[in-house]
Amino acid sequence: MPTLARKTLPCAALVLLATNLPAQTTAASAPRDPRIDTVLADLGKVRSLYQTAISPDGKTIAWVVQGEEAGKHNGSEIEIATLANPEKSTRVTAGKGELCDESSIAWSPNSKTLIFLSNCQATGEDKDQADFYLAEPASKSAPRRLTHLHGIPESPAFSPDGQQLGFLYVEGATRPASPLAAEKPPAGVIGEDGLEIKRVAEIPANGGEPHQITPASLYVYEFDWSPDGQQLAYVAAPPPGENNWWVAQLYTQPIDSSKPTSILDPANTPGPLHGLQIAVPRWSPDGKQVAFIGGLMSDQGVTGGDIYVLNSAGGSLRNLTPKLKTTPVWLYWQSNDKIAFTEIDSGATAFNSLNVATGTQNDDATSAFVLPEAMGSGALDMSLSIAADGTAAMIRSSFNRAPEVWIWTPTIDATGRHFTEVTQYNAALKPNWGNAQPVGWSNDRFPIDGWLLYPTNYDPTKKYPLIVYVHGGPSSAELPHWPSPGFGPAPFAAFGYFVLMPNPRGSYGQGEAFTQANRKDFGYGDLRDILAGVDAVTRSPRDPLPHNIDPERVGLTGWSYGGFMTMFAVTQTNRFRAAVAGAGIANWQSYYGENSIDQWMIPFFGASVYDDPGVYAKMSAINFIHNVKTPTLAVVGDRDGECPAPQSFEFWHALKAQHVPTQLVVYPNEGHGFVNPEHQSDVIARALAWFQQYMPAQ
Repeated sequence: MPTLARKTLPCAALVLLATNLPAQTTAASAPRDPRIDTVLADLGKVRSLYQTAISPDGKTIAWVVQGEEAGKHNGSEIEIATLANPEKSTRVTAGKGELCDESSIAWSPNSKTLIFLSNCQATGEDKDQADFYLAEPASKSAPRRLTHLHGIPESPAFSPDGQQLGFLYVEGATRPASPLAAEKPPAGVIGEDGLEIKRVAEIPANGGEPHQITPASLYVYEFDWSPDGQQLAYVAAPPPGENNWWVAQLYTQPIDSSKPTSILDPANTPGPLHGLQIAVPRWSPDGKQVAFIGGLMSDQGVTGGDIYVLNSAGGSLRNLTPKLKTTPVWLYWQSNDKIAFTEIDSGATAFNSLNVATGTQNDDATSAFVLPEAMGSGALDMSLSIAADGTAAMIRSSFNRAPEVWIWTPTIDATGRHFTEVTQYNAALKPNWGNAQPVGWSNDRFPIDGWLLYPTNYDPTKKYPLIVYVHGGPSSAELPHWPSPGFGPAPFAAFGYFVLMPNPRGSYGQGEAFTQANRKDFGYGDLRDILAGVDAVTRSPRDPLPHNIDPERVGLTGWSYGGFMTMFAVTQTNRFRAAVAGAGIANWQSYYGENSIDQWMIPFFGASVYDDPGVYAKMSAINFIHNVKTPTLAVVGDRDGECPAPQSFEFWHALKAQHVPTQLVVYPNEGHGFVNPEHQSDVIARALAWFQQYMPAQ
C-alpha cells in the first residue's frame, strides 16, 4: 500500500463517490477540546526546510525554507551561504520581495551557477506555473529566466559538462504526478483518456525551449546522466505512470536518439530481484556499470532494498548486500570501486559505504555515521547532497529537535566535530509532547524495533493509556522526525497518551528478508509483532521497560497500511479499547476491482485476485467482521488515489450492521495526503475526541 511521507500502503482508488458528494470545500468541523488548537498551533510554528544542496567545490550551500511574513508562513524561498560564514545567508529569488514558491535547487558542475524553479513571475491563469531560473551568486546580479513552461517540471540535474539541464517534465499537467494527490473525477475512457506522461526533458544551460528526450510511450520516475553526458539511465514503465511503477524497467538511451534499451526487466530477471521494484539508478564514474536499489517496495519514492550493480550494456547483475541486516535507501558512487549509501538501521538512519568488488562495508568511523533522527537533502528519499571532497549537506530532525540544515565533513574539524549546524530557524521550538525513546523486542524469529513517545508532563507515579500508531507501507519505517500539523503520533502524546510506533515485519530497517516477511500474510505475523510490542511496553515495573502504561487502556490507529492494520486488527483481537482507521482497506477482493494502481498488489499477494482469491480473502477484515467489538472511527478523502473511499464505506457499513460504535468521516476534494489545513486539523481533532471518549487520558 502506498506511503504517506513514509507512513502509508499502495492503495489506489477509482473514487466512485466523488461526484455524488455535496458541493463543499471542507468537512463540517467536529466539536473539539480547545487545547487541540494550541497543540496544532504549536506544530504550525515550525519553519519547514524542504531541500538543501552543497556546491560541488564544497564552498557554498543553498537551501529551501518555508517563507515567513508577519508571523505567518507562506510560500518557500531560497537562501545561500558560504561554508566559511554559514550564519550569514542571502536570499536568491526571481521575485521582488513577494511571497511565492521557489524550490528544486541544483548546482552546476563548476559551482558557479544555481538553477531553481520559481513561480514568482507567473501571472493570470498561469499564476502557479513554475519556470527555471539561473542565479550566479558571485555576480550579485538578478537571476535570469530560462524557460516558459506549460506543465510541471521537477528534479533538475545538469549534465556532467554543465552544458545541458535535464529534468522530469509532465507537459500540460493538470495535477501533481503522484498518487498521493487528489485524483481527477473519473470521466471518459478510464486508463486511456487524459493520460499525463512524465518524461525527461532538456534545455541548454543558458535557456531555451524544452526538448523531450525520452519517448511518450514511457513514463519516467528517476534518471541519471552518464559520466560523458551522452546517455541517460532511467527507471520507466508504460503509462499510466501511477499504476505501473511496480513493473518498471531500467533503460539506457543516448540523448540524441529516441530509442531506449531495456537493460533490466525485474519481471524476467531470475533470482532475488524477480518481480520486485527498482529505484535510484546511478552510473559508475567510468560509465561501465549502473547501480540501483532493488527490493520489495510499496510506493515509488519510498525506497528500500539491496544494492545491485549491473553492466551498463545489460547482463552481469550482482547483489552487493544479500545478507545486510539494514535497508539501503539511496546511493552514489564515490569511485569505481566504492559505493556510499544511506540506510535505515533498526529505526535509525545511517551513512555507510562498501567495496564494489567484495561487497564488504567500510568500518572507518570517519566516513560513516548513525543518527537517531530523520535525515535527507530533500531530493530523493534520504539522499544527501555531497561535494567533491565528501562534505555532505542534509536536513535533520527528530521528535525532540525541529528541522535544521546541517553539514557533515568526513574529517573532524578543529572543534572535534563532524557535524555543523548551519541554520537556526527553529532553535526556540520545544516539543509539547514527551520524550521519545527507541524500544525493541523479539517475536517469532525476528527482532522488532520501534519508538515510544512519552506523554507530555509525564509523571512516573501515574498510569497512562497507550495508543499504537502503525506506519504506512508496509515497506516503510517509523523514523524519529519533527511532526507536521496533520495526522500523526505527536498530538496524542501532547494529550496525555503514550504512543508506540512499531516497525513490524514488512518494515524497512532489518534487511530485505524482514521486509519480505509479511508477503501474503498481512495482518497475521505483523499483527503478532505489534501485539508483542504492546506486551513489552506494558510490563510491570520489575521488568526491563517500566513505563506505567495501563494495559486496559490501549488504542490503535494508522493511515493507509496502518489504516488497514487498524481495520483488520479489531477483527482479530479485542485488545484495543478504541480504534481510528485512516484511509484503510476493509476488503482486498473488492479493493482490487476499485483501485487504479493494482500493479502494486502482485509482488505482495503473489497473484491477482482473479488467480488466487483465497489469499485476498484471508487478509480481508470484512470476512471477520462478526468478531469486532472495538469502537472504530474511519476517516478518508473522497478522491483518495491510494486507498479508495469505498473501502471505508464498506467497513463502516458493516460495523453499523453489527451495532458496533462507529463513525465515518469523508473529506471532500482530498487525496491520500490531505492538503486543506482545516481538514488536517479536523481529522486529528476527531481522532483525539474518539480516544478521549472510549479511553480517556486522566
